[in-house]
Amino acid sequence: MSNPVLVEVTRGGMVESRHRGAFVVVSADGDVLAAAGDIEAPVFPRSAIKVFQALPLVESGAAEAYGFTPAELALACASHGGEPAHVAAARSMLAKAGLSDTDLECGAHRPTWEPAGRGLSGDPTAAHNNCSGKHAGMLALAKYIGAEPRGYINRDHPVQREIAAVISALCKFDLEGTPCGVDGCSVPTWAIPLRNLASGFATLATPKALTSERAAAAARLFEAVAAEPFMVAGTKRFCTDLTRAVPRAFVKTGAEGVFCGCVPHGGLGIALKIDDGASRASERVMAALLARLEVFSSDERDLLTGYAESPVRNWRGIHTGDVRVVAEMFESVR
Repeated sequence: MSNPVLVEVTRGGMVESRHRGAFVVVSADGDVLAAAGDIEAPVFPRSAIKVFQALPLVESGAAEAYGFTPAELALACASHGGEPAHVAAARSMLAKAGLSDTDLECGAHRPTWEPAGRGLSGDPTAAHNNCSGKHAGMLALAKYIGAEPRGYINRDHPVQREIAAVISALCKFDLEGTPCGVDGCSVPTWAIPLRNLASGFATLATPKALTSERAAAAARLFEAVAAEPFMVAGTKRFCTDLTRAVPRAFVKTGAEGVFCGCVPHGGLGIALKIDDGASRASERVMAALLARLEVFSSDERDLLTGYAESPVRNWRGIHTGDVRVVAEMFESVR
C-alpha cells in the first residue's frame, strides 16, 4: 500500500517536494475517527512514547520517593536540546537517587541546541544526551525497586520489562511477536502499528480506562509537561512551542518522522509516521490534525492552525516557499 502525500514543500509557486505518510486519530473507545495511509503497518515509535516509558517511574512511587519536581518529570518525557537547565535537571534527578552522569548508559553527544554546544568548556557527558532525563528516570526506578542499575537498558532488565508491560497493556499489542530494535539512546524500541499507538494514547488520556494508580500517574505526567514545556524539548522546538501555546494538547516527537499525542480532556489519541522520516512534515501533520479537532476552542484551533504551515527561508531570510499540509487529506478529521 502506497501512503498518500500529506505534506508539500513549495518554491516559486510550484510544489518542489512531497512527503508521504500515514496518520490515525482514535477515540477512547478504540474507534478510528480519521485516518490516511497504512495504519496497520508496524513502525518503531522511538521517542514518541517516552510518556509510556515514564509511567512506571511515577506509578511505582519512585518519583514521589525521590522528590522529583514537575520540571524533572517533564524531562523524563523529553527529547531535550542539552541546554543548561536540561542538563542540571538530569543531574538533579540522578543525585536524588544517589547516582551520577557515569551511571547513564545512553551515550554522550554534544547538545543539539547549538548555542549550548558552543558554551561547553569541555567534552559533553551522557547528561547532555537528549534522552538523559528518560534515562535518569529509568535509573531511579531501578534503584527504587532494588534492581541492579547497571544494564538497565537491556531488554531483559526489570526496568525494561516493566516498561514493556506498560506499552503492551496500553496499546493492546503483543510485543513478543513484533520486531524489537535498539533506539538511538540504546533502550529497546518495539515496532507497533500506528492504530495501536494512537489507541494507547487515547487510553492513557481516559482515566476510566485505567487503574486509579495509572490514571493518577498519567495525570501527573501530563500536568508536568503542560507546566514545564521548555523541559520536554527546548528553545525553538516544536513540542515546546506548541505545548506552550496550547497546554491542553499533549504531543511528542520521535525520530524518523514519527509523532504521537493525545487530547487528555477529549480522550483522543493520535499517531502518525512520515515515510521519509522528515520532521518538518511530521510537525505540520500533527498541528493540522489537532487544529481540526472540535474538542478545542476556536482560539486554540487558530493557534494550532498557525503551526500547520511553516515558511521556508534562505540564508538571507528571504521567504522562498512553504511547508504545508495537503488540505484534502485532513477533511475527515473532526
